[in-house]
Amino acid sequence: MLEYAVFGNPIAHSRSPQIHQAFARQQGLPMVYERVLAPLDGFQAALADFFRGGGVGANVTVPFKTEAYAAADVLSARAQAAGAVNTLYQQPDGRILGDNTDGEGLVRDIVDLHGHALAGKTILLLGAGGAARGAVGALLAAQPQALTVVNRTADKARQLAAEQGVHWAEYAAVAAQRFDVVINATSGSLNGDLPPLADAVLAKAELVYDMMYAAAPTPFLAHARACGAAAVADGLGMLVAQAAAAYALWRGFSPEIAPVVAQIRAEMEPICAG
Repeated sequence: MLEYAVFGNPIAHSRSPQIHQAFARQQGLPMVYERVLAPLDGFQAALADFFRGGGVGANVTVPFKTEAYAAADVLSARAQAAGAVNTLYQQPDGRILGDNTDGEGLVRDIVDLHGHALAGKTILLLGAGGAARGAVGALLAAQPQALTVVNRTADKARQLAAEQGVHWAEYAAVAAQRFDVVINATSGSLNGDLPPLADAVLAKAELVYDMMYAAAPTPFLAHARACGAAAVADGLGMLVAQAAAAYALWRGFSPEIAPVVAQIRAEMEPICAG
């Protein structure tokens, strides 16, 4: 019986089975967790088959997070705020709960794993799409001094800011400002694109964070380091921490995330001849 799964298209690259099996070993309980390649026009049917077949919980990745939002019978407050769902859970009453753990994963990574406090800090969030929407609520809950959203399409930043009660600006308007933490929630690092952010903003930051991750620093983080950012971090810890939040929802157990991040990071390192 397939109890847990991650749905996406493509999905072969997903590290979710590895992550959740590591959590299950910490708990000392078996877990059946697999990847499901859902057809682009057949996510809802694949999901329904999964839960009818005894599925308990599912993770959802691109491009199905908005469809998962629509599929849920009940939505958490943070899923409603994000307008997207990355975690589904069949509750004892049979209803499907939709949650979004991305923001919790981001904050846990920054605060717990990297040791950067967000309380009282000024935060600049790059992007106004689904990744940014999933992050805003958790970032605000960390009680920063201010949170500002910028986006290439200013109207999207303005809309997100109005919905969430935060500041927004165009990229050019923040060129002379100082932000303690800069977070890249755009997809630019997937194809090597850099957001049109002034180098001086990166140079002044205490932490520059990219939600993307790779074996080598992403282009955005490499650029931030060259500009003189005090510290940089990628999104691997966020990936593991958001999975931990899903695992806790499903199984009532809060796994340690640091060992799992270290394990995956080691596997991502190139093999060096000794």
